[in-house]
Parts: sequence; C-alpha cells; structure tokens
Amino acid sequence: MSIEFLITSFIIVASPGTGALFTIAAGLTRGSRASVIAAFGCTLGIVPHMAAAILGLAALLHTSALAFEIFKYLGVAYLLWMAFSTLREHGALKVEKQVGGRSALQVTVTAILINILNPKLSIFFVAFLPQFVSAGEAQPLARMLELSGVFMLMTFLVFAVYGLFAAAMRDHVISRPRVMTWMRRSFAAAFVALGAKLALAER
Repeated sequence: MSIEFLITSFIIVASPGTGALFTIAAGLTRGSRASVIAAFGCTLGIVPHMAAAILGLAALLHTSALAFEIFKYLGVAYLLWMAFSTLREHGALKVEKQVGGRSALQVTVTAILINILNPKLSIFFVAFLPQFVSAGEAQPLARMLELSGVFMLMTFLVFAVYGLFAAAMRDHVISRPRVMTWMRRSFAAAFVALGAKLALAER
C-alpha cells in the first residue's frame, strides 16, 4: 500500500461533498448513533461504483454521453429533493431525541442513495484505482479489491469523525431555534450548490 495512495485517498475523502454533508446533518439533528449510521450508509453507497469499475461497467458512463447524462440528472434531482426536504422540519434535518429502527433505516437508505446517484464516483474509480495497480501485478483484481477496501474504510472513519463532532455540538444547536433555521437554510443551499456542480459536471 503506497503512501501516495493513502494521501490521495484521504484528500479525496476529506473534501466536503454530499456524503460528508449528510453525515454532519445526521449528527447535528439525530445524534452520534445516526451519524455513524450515515457514515456507514455512505460507505455502502461506494460498493456499486467499486463493483462497476472492477467489472468494467463504469466505462459505459465514461464513453456514453446519454448514460452519463441520465445518471447525472437523477443525482441532481435527488440532491434538489434533499434540499427541499431539509427546509422542512420533518425532512433531512428533523430533530430526534432517539433514533429508532425506522429512522435508522431511513438514514441508511438516504446515505446509500446519495453516493449511488453520483456518476463521478464510478468514473473516479476507473481513473483512480488503476494508477496504483502495476502492469506486472500477478492478481490485479485482488489488488483493486484491496485498494477499494482501504478507500471505503477511510471513507467510513473520516465521515464518522465528521458526524461525531457534529453530534458533540448537537445540544448547542438544537436548543436555539434561530440557529436551527439558519442551519436548515445553509444545508439546503449546500445541497443545491452540490446539485448545480453535478449538473455542470462533464465526463
């Protein structure tokens, strides 16, 4: 495992994005358990992209403009829905004292969809992983699985840290209605901005 791979992966994972944003929101409004669940869900959302890259399916997104555009705008629509949902008290920033089974499932599914509906992740795996698999690698598939596993573990750990830090600040936030209103608007604006960024993305 090269230090270059670890550093590059950390920079990519730690950079603010939809998954990190949702995990932070879960920590702020639903507590530490929900933030860890969100981090886990976002990590699971990487699996289809990883599998697509390893099986070569992601090449379709890279070569087919129509496939990429369809997948991209599904992601944009979902992010805009997230923005709308966030502005409502019963949406993504719904404040809950305890996270039950139904709520945990909702957080998990939302987190998975956030990452699944991002076509740039598949292309990222196609462009990123092969750089760290040497041409003379005896078992390239095993090597790619190993690198993907490390990337996913790093994603979970970094997102969990983000979420747990947000959960630690939870009492200071939810006890102030004005702050919560500001937070909802800020998160909604962030989801819209990320949706716009995705809409402008090219293969």
